[in-house]
Amino acid sequence: MAVSPHLDDAVFSVGGTLARLAEAPDVSEVTVVTCFTGSVDPAVATPFALSTQLDKGLAADVDYMALRRAEDRGALGVLGASPRHLGLLEAPHRGYDDAAALFAGRRGGDVVGRPLVEALTPVLAGADLVLAPQALGDHVDHQWVSAVVAALVDPDRCAWWRDTPYVVRRPDAPAMAHVDGAEVAVDVAAELGRKTAAVACYLTQVPFQFGSADAAGPALDALAHAEGERTGAGGAVEVVRAGARAAGLLRVVLPTPAR
Repeated sequence: MAVSPHLDDAVFSVGGTLARLAEAPDVSEVTVVTCFTGSVDPAVATPFALSTQLDKGLAADVDYMALRRAEDRGALGVLGASPRHLGLLEAPHRGYDDAAALFAGRRGGDVVGRPLVEALTPVLAGADLVLAPQALGDHVDHQWVSAVVAALVDPDRCAWWRDTPYVVRRPDAPAMAHVDGAEVAVDVAAELGRKTAAVACYLTQVPFQFGSADAAGPALDALAHAEGERTGAGGAVEVVRAGARAAGLLRVVLPTPAR
C-alpha cells in the first residue's frame, strides 16, 4: 500500500518500485491510496486554489481534480497498481492561500488530520508494507500524510520514500522527525522506461513540475543514477528508508539483480 498525498506523488517518487512490486510473485496486490483528490465547485474556490489550474492552461469551469483522477488511473494502469482516491481536499482549499503558505508548516486551524485518520485507518489495517512520503520539501499535504501514517502504522512496516521532484531541487532536504530505518536502494534500471511512461500520463502536472514533458524522463533517469551513486548501490535506484520488517520484505521480494 502506497499512501500518496496528491495524484502523482507516489509515481514520481517510487514508480519503479511500485512496478516491481506489482510483478513480484509473492505480492498479491499493490494499491496507491491518494488522499487529497476531492473536486471543488469553481464558483466557491479561492483565487489561489483556482490559480492552480488556471496556471496550467485549464479553464475555470474544468473539473480539475476529475481530470487528475483520470490521469492517475492511467498512470497506475501502466505500473500494474490499483488506484484508490479518498476525496479529501488539497491545502489550497483548506485555507492555505498562497504558494508560500503551502511550505510554511501545518496550521493549527487545519482540521484535516481527523478525517485523514478516519479514512486511512481501515485502508492500512491489513497492509504488509506501507510506503509513504518522508515529506522532503515541506509541502503541508505531504507533512499531514507522513505524520498520520506514522501515527497509524507500526514503523516496522513502513518504507518512506524521498519525495520527487522536491529531492531533485533539494537533495539534502531533511525528512520529518519520525522517519526512521535503514536506507534501502531498490534497483529500478529495468523499470525506468515504464516509470517514465506512467509519469507522462500526468499531462496537467509534468510540464509544471519538470519544466516540460520531454524533461521528465531525463530528470528521473539522472535522479535514479545519482541515488545509486549516493548510496553506493550503483546503477539506477529508488531509495526508501525502511523499518526492519519492511526492509527485509523489500530485499526478499525485490532482490538486487546480479550485475
